[in-house]
Amino acid sequence: MKPFGFFHLRGIGGQIAALVLASTVALHLVVTIAFLVSRPDRAETPPDGAHQLTDAALLLGSAEPAERPRLIADLARAFPKLGIEMFAPGTAEVVEGSDNQHLRGMRRHLGRGYKVVRLAPHGSAHRVGVELPDGSMIAGRVEGGGPRPWFWGAPWLMTLMTAFICVTVLGLWAARALAAPLSSFARAAENFSLDGGAEPLPERGPEEIRSVARALNRMHERIAGLMSDRTRMLAAISHDLRTPITRLRLRAEFIEDEGNRKRMLMDLDQMRSMLESVLSLLRNDRKIEAVTLVDIASTLQLVADQFGDMGHVVHYVGPVSATAAARPDDLHRGVTNLVENAVRFGAEVTLRLDISGSRLVIDVEDDGPGISDARKQEMLEPFVRGDDARTMDESTGFGLGLSIARAIALAHGGELSLHDREPHGLIVRMQLPVLQAPRLAA
Repeated sequence: MKPFGFFHLRGIGGQIAALVLASTVALHLVVTIAFLVSRPDRAETPPDGAHQLTDAALLLGSAEPAERPRLIADLARAFPKLGIEMFAPGTAEVVEGSDNQHLRGMRRHLGRGYKVVRLAPHGSAHRVGVELPDGSMIAGRVEGGGPRPWFWGAPWLMTLMTAFICVTVLGLWAARALAAPLSSFARAAENFSLDGGAEPLPERGPEEIRSVARALNRMHERIAGLMSDRTRMLAAISHDLRTPITRLRLRAEFIEDEGNRKRMLMDLDQMRSMLESVLSLLRNDRKIEAVTLVDIASTLQLVADQFGDMGHVVHYVGPVSATAAARPDDLHRGVTNLVENAVRFGAEVTLRLDISGSRLVIDVEDDGPGISDARKQEMLEPFVRGDDARTMDESTGFGLGLSIARAIALAHGGELSLHDREPHGLIVRMQLPVLQAPRLAA
């Protein structure tokens, strides 16, 4: 680990440390400005009424008692809004227990010989009394002298609010810096495809996030390359095997023993079918078929008619027309695989179509032996067959029909599941969205 690597600004740790440092500096600046503006160490300047009342008290306190009535009359004319008046000692109604910064400021200006008290208000005006050194009292109206809320304008409150804002900004930034890339990773994993249609992850953000994005993009490229190489290898093997299989089939026609000739031809046909089925499952590098509006009911009716022409009993039950967005060839292929499995194990098959809200449900029902609950999920995997026999004949498959149909359902944004049919049999249910945004590949 590099020394002080934590403070590297391209990483998440460095960015969080820088944001914490900036928040701390901003907090101290706000506290300093609040202190300089409020200056709790300095006496608050009293309002104009308090100034006038303080000057009047000093003037009357230094005057002779006989001159005070004339001075009060002159002060009333000079300061009409002050409403100054004289009280005899002990006659003023003092409000106990009320104090504020204005009263304390007046006391500091007047000195020890004077006593400043709050009087009962007269209407909506606040009245302040000043007791002169000889015990008499003058009173006047002082605007703005009411007590302010104890919490308003306090430096500690500004500090708390600034700290709250800084912590909130830090939390939101950290949540976005971590959650946004994780969401993009989840979307990329959900839209993972091998056809090159998915956009690579954007390599932006802190260094750790960019490293993860680069690693995931490289992993996607390696997986796509491996799957492409696998498909090309299988295609080459299939091409190379088709020629000797064809030659063997031609030579088998000249076998004189009828029984051996039929068994040889059956084995060669199974080998060719197996190659076609495996390639059908692994064609991941093919061009993705475009999504278009498809009449699902007509497709199911067509599949039922095709199997009916081959001598199987296949019925279609559902609406005459039902349109949805789908890939027509893939859908036809998936339903055909399901019906092939059904006619292999059952004597009568029913294709059922139902539209429930925004979901389109296709049921393929047969009257065969069914599948136990313990094996239902296993049967959806490739190369898993319904019978436990190790040998194959014309009535057995390769265990790819259900897996191919499931891949097609997933590619359409739907799902495929297996259910029991009463009194016996199996229901293969393919659910597709009516209005869908299908994924690029299963």
